[in-house]
Amino acid sequence: MAVVDVSTVRALASPEGHELLSSLPPYDEATVLPLQAELRARGHSPDLVAAALTQHRLRRRAEAKFGEFASGMLFTPDGLEQATRIEVAAAHASRYAAASLATVHDLGCGIGSDAMALSSLGVTVHGVDQDPLTAAVADANLRPWPDSRARPGQAEHVELPADPLRSRVGVWLDPARRTPGRTDATGRTRRVFRLDQISPRWELVLDMATAVPATGVKMAPSLPHDVPPLGTEAQWTSYDGTVLECAVWWGPLVRTAGRSALVMRRGAPAARVDQDQSEESPPSLRTLGGLGPYLYEVDRAVVQAGLVGAVTAATGGAEVEPGLGLVSSDQAEDLPFARRYRVLEAMPYDVKALRAWLRERSITGLTIKKRGIRVDDDQLRRQLKIGRGAGRGDQAVIVLTRVAGEQSVLVVEAFS
Repeated sequence: MAVVDVSTVRALASPEGHELLSSLPPYDEATVLPLQAELRARGHSPDLVAAALTQHRLRRRAEAKFGEFASGMLFTPDGLEQATRIEVAAAHASRYAAASLATVHDLGCGIGSDAMALSSLGVTVHGVDQDPLTAAVADANLRPWPDSRARPGQAEHVELPADPLRSRVGVWLDPARRTPGRTDATGRTRRVFRLDQISPRWELVLDMATAVPATGVKMAPSLPHDVPPLGTEAQWTSYDGTVLECAVWWGPLVRTAGRSALVMRRGAPAARVDQDQSEESPPSLRTLGGLGPYLYEVDRAVVQAGLVGAVTAATGGAEVEPGLGLVSSDQAEDLPFARRYRVLEAMPYDVKALRAWLRERSITGLTIKKRGIRVDDDQLRRQLKIGRGAGRGDQAVIVLTRVAGEQSVLVVEAFS
């Protein structure tokens, strides 16, 4: 049973609820029913036990996003899915802290991940979420910082200070991009993509940024480049290769005006790319024969930001095809925002020719990467009469892409 109302959240956040959650053993689906019976036998109410076990399961899932902090947080299923992961929230918070802001209005605070990151840096947060249950969860998650609170409400109704610079106030918005009460085939609330469908609408975001110079907003990675106003910074952020967001920053929160990308990987320092590092019109290959010995797979945040020219500039290379995020070069460079491969073979895309090439070299396992070509992997494997990578025998990695407008196959070897 999921958390169903605000009173249940308050019960979980109470000393009894906290003690109950802290007493639970490591989560194991196979032991849930016996554990449920044991907790009821101890005198805990059935509703509290059901809610605690739901939180126990959600905390286990949340470890991938929040690490050790998950064990002290409360969640809702949708809130966990939509929450900013901890590393990204810390990057957001660092901008407000560097601008010496005392207070931030977190509008659309969700379960409070950004509010927690801000609070941990000494910024007082006034969180608001239109869903009372989500706001109650956020308020519970802000317990370690008594000055920071979350409440139910609409961003449109928040009263901002008349002199935000003097009062050192900022705004952080995370507009709702899902339709309440409407779900897709998986049971998740449906996403919306138009700027006039998000809540609050883009026009209100612009009004708030005019009223409060220190404003930031979390938008979808698909945000068009021409939407952010001049003078702002639009930053696309990825984590382990997945693009998570495009955040737009105003006023003192801007580090470099224009487009930028933030590339995060587990266990590695974050890498930043901005327009000053990027060629405005990066060169591209004219023929497949012009392919160099090294191929760079550009991180997708850099591609979304339109900054592939940073890789061509750093390597003296050229795009294999404009917009695909693959760069060919004669130079071997270690870049934190692109993965380098050695090109072993390049050929036009032809299934029969590729099958013959693989057979001649006794390739029995294949990893398929694609950029700019739609191919069904399983069907291609059947046509090639070959299995997936990590099997016995020789292995190969192929990149199916377009080179100078021609569908091509690149056989590559990754550098460790």
